[in-house]
Amino acid sequence: MHVDTPPVPPTVAGLLAAVAAPPRLVAHLGLVHEVAGTLLDGCAALGLRVDREAVLFGAATHDIGKAVHREELSVPGSLHERAGYELLRARGAPERLARFARTHGSWGEPGTTVEDLLVSLADKVWKDSRVRDLEDRVTDLLAVASGRAPWEVFLVLDDLLTGIGADAPRRLAVQAAHPVQDNR
Repeated sequence: MHVDTPPVPPTVAGLLAAVAAPPRLVAHLGLVHEVAGTLLDGCAALGLRVDREAVLFGAATHDIGKAVHREELSVPGSLHERAGYELLRARGAPERLARFARTHGSWGEPGTTVEDLLVSLADKVWKDSRVRDLEDRVTDLLAVASGRAPWEVFLVLDDLLTGIGADAPRRLAVQAAHPVQDNR
């Protein structure tokens, strides 16, 4: 069965083709990219200004290192993070965009930007995985940006994430419909 995946930006599609990214990885990156767009729209309504291009690029490339460490398509691991960063830098991606491959799994580290947090959040909530500490950090940033009380922002963010999570079964089915390895 062939299931269409949400598109990624053309430059990212070219990168994924150049590294022979497996179909499941391409599907995953397209789905996380789609969710990141929804998150950005919801956060913009609260007054959060971010580098939209960077977040969308980061969501669409955060796991590109799994084209190198293909075993991490099926089992947990973090070798793909550094490998993805190095791959993107070697192919000309600027630091401000390549960093997401390295930072998406370490959102709790010092120096983490709101853009890093949004890529990490999109990578969790696409499958309806809720991470309280991550959501609290995003809530705090949104409260400052919007001038609203944190509890009010939490309610808006929670509604947004609940809505995104409701579509997780479809997204999981789309990803699962694509093979882990390319059988060309």
